[in-house]
Amino acid sequence: MSDIRKVKRNILLNPGPATTTDTVKYAQIVPDICPREKEFGEIMRFVSSELTSLVADSEHYTTVLFGGSGTAAVESILSSVMTDGVIVIINNGAYGKRMCEIAEAYGLDWVEYISPVDQPIQLDQLQLFIQKQPRPVSYLAVVHNETTTGLLNDIEKIGSICKENNLTMMVDAMSSFAAIPIQMSKMNISYLAASSNKNLQGMAGVSFVVAKKEELEKERTTKPMNYYLNLYAQYKHFKETGQTRFTPPVQTLYALQQAIIEVKEEGIKERYERYSQCWDTLIAGIKKLGLHHLVPAEHHSKIITAIVEPACEAYNFDSMHDYLYKNGITIYPGKLANLNSFRVANIGDLTKADIELFLTFLEKYLQRIGFHSAD
Repeated sequence: MSDIRKVKRNILLNPGPATTTDTVKYAQIVPDICPREKEFGEIMRFVSSELTSLVADSEHYTTVLFGGSGTAAVESILSSVMTDGVIVIINNGAYGKRMCEIAEAYGLDWVEYISPVDQPIQLDQLQLFIQKQPRPVSYLAVVHNETTTGLLNDIEKIGSICKENNLTMMVDAMSSFAAIPIQMSKMNISYLAASSNKNLQGMAGVSFVVAKKEELEKERTTKPMNYYLNLYAQYKHFKETGQTRFTPPVQTLYALQQAIIEVKEEGIKERYERYSQCWDTLIAGIKKLGLHHLVPAEHHSKIITAIVEPACEAYNFDSMHDYLYKNGITIYPGKLANLNSFRVANIGDLTKADIELFLTFLEKYLQRIGFHSAD
């Protein structure tokens, strides 16, 4: 599609939606079609099958599509799957906390395992916490890459703990899917939630659950706690008809189809290497400017970074955001209640040169407010 008209390019350093290619943008410009036509059903089957193949085998796993943000997929899992026993929810950031809030909203039988937001989960303590529960634990939910800070949780080792304790593991992989390699079977993941608009580099509007078919089939006799987000009902309807139960985001799915083609062309390993190069450039740059990030490199996802705000009286996040925004660059506020921070993501159709440009403008802003490194 080399003949397509170029779209003004913004550098999005927020944690999704990400900067997209023009080919993904233009994939949305298609003839109007009723989503109940077989032709569009084939688009959804392609999307579902290919998303599954990125993390699992299609014989034992499947992908269930929903219209909605990533939280819709997480909520679908939590509100559709639990039938008996307690769920342990790991909270080491805003998105682990969000799962706790969803569980509370649905009246689930849940307990919270709190872990520091900037340090790896102490696995021996997690194991002990599970085993000391006064009532049987059946499930565990965890965020893979905690978007609050960039902390990467070791889901393979957590999966081993779940296997040892016969727990069904649910993973929010919103900020890791299609970048950090995931093997659901090896990692003992039964349910995984993600969305179209982060590392897949598609448009916002599609969320999905990759699920183990054997686990999904267990839900057919469960009395529903939800309606639109009912995971088994959506799975069953799609399996039988090739359609979602309710109107899907048509154009967004065309864009997702193109984004999947592009991630397969690039390769997940290669995409993560590109992201990692951008991250290395970012970290070296902020260090040079006298700033520092929260999570140690050895525990970092290299995808989204919480940066401690500069200690300068003239500093104001909104003014910094607006200055960068006027120059085509978008950053994101922090989500840590006890620490002033802002966040920079290095996902999407970005290069090392984009990060270097951001650092150039960041340096100019810091000079304008009179910030000087303490080093």
